[in-house]
Amino acid sequence: PGPSGLEWPAIAVKAGREQNMKRRDLGRLLGAVAISPTVLAGIRAARAQGAWSLVANIAECCSCEIPCPCNFGRPTKLRCDGNRLIEVTEGHAGESSLAGVRFVVSFEMGKWTRIYADEAMSAPQKAAFEAILPLAFAGFQRGARSIEHVPIVVERGGESLRFSTPASEVQMKPLLGLDGGLITVSGLPSNTFFDYVQYESVRHVHREPERSWSYSGTNGFTSRMIAAG
Repeated sequence: PGPSGLEWPAIAVKAGREQNMKRRDLGRLLGAVAISPTVLAGIRAARAQGAWSLVANIAECCSCEIPCPCNFGRPTKLRCDGNRLIEVTEGHAGESSLAGVRFVVSFEMGKWTRIYADEAMSAPQKAAFEAILPLAFAGFQRGARSIEHVPIVVERGGESLRFSTPASEVQMKPLLGLDGGLITVSGLPSNTFFDYVQYESVRHVHREPERSWSYSGTNGFTSRMIAAG
């Protein structure tokens, strides 16, 4: 079962959503696939639950080959270096609204994280970020070497998605199917992976004294996270 008791659909991989999709249509779809009835039901169920709930857009690149096995519930035996952008579009933690909470997590899977919260958030948004972090993102918080408030830049347009912090930079583009459309995956075993769209990294960089990396052509994805507790 999925979040809030929903039944997960069978895993299916669809090479594109429309036949002969024009490239000009990609910009409209980047990071924002139409919300399915299953996702809408999940949103309603999350809202109905107790102390907190959220809906967030996710964008990530990592060092794994395509597709990343971690997203399918099979952690890789290799080192997985990643940068994940999390943008909360709606939700609450107690009486605090989570809408507009935005942060980036740079990580070595299973080893450590660095969390970069957007310094442009308002004071209430920063307080909501601090409230939701140990609830919805406890794994990231437990492994955190640092939690900082920094400038975050996000750019969507054309055929790519970009996001960056002072320490990390990601540029990613969709990996297209045989008919030129998006490759989507449903039924993945996590509430982080609704409306999953396969991407590949163009530039995937992190720089710090203890650990730096630079990749291209590795795994990337966008998805929607729906969670409550």
